Amino acid sequence: MREGCTVIVMLDKRRIRLMTKAAVYEKEHAEEDVKISSYYKKDYASLNTWITLIWVTVGYILAGGLAVICTADTLMEDLTIFKLIILAATAVCAYLALFIIYGIGAGKFYKKKHTRAKQRVKKYYRDLSRIEKMYEKENNRS
Repeated sequence: MREGCTVIVMLDKRRIRLMTKAAVYEKEHAEEDVKISSYYKKDYASLNTWITLIWVTVGYILAGGLAVICTADTLMEDLTIFKLIILAATAVCAYLALFIIYGIGAGKFYKKKHTRAKQRVKKYYRDLSRIEKMYEKENNRS
């Protein structure tokens, strides 16, 4: 800098707020949101719903297996073909109910998650555009 020249820097509160908001977003959500919003909503929701349903199936099988192992003595005491069929039908019906409930819930959840991520990314890019316009406006004045 030259001696005798004073540089006056005006701090624009609006720009500082936008930059702070953008920095907080980048730190907390940006990476995940950009990855999520790179998918189409239907594709993202379908993929994650299927993954959820696969894990629900694995969990149900493990829980059912554990229940059978824990109650094997009681089950074997007076087991008949009719009781076995009723037990199997109950297990299948419970699984189907769980599968349907989780499928519907996961689909809604992931669609909403995609929508929110897309909105946050859109708002973030809008804020970056505003910051850039503020810089351009300031540089044009100088």
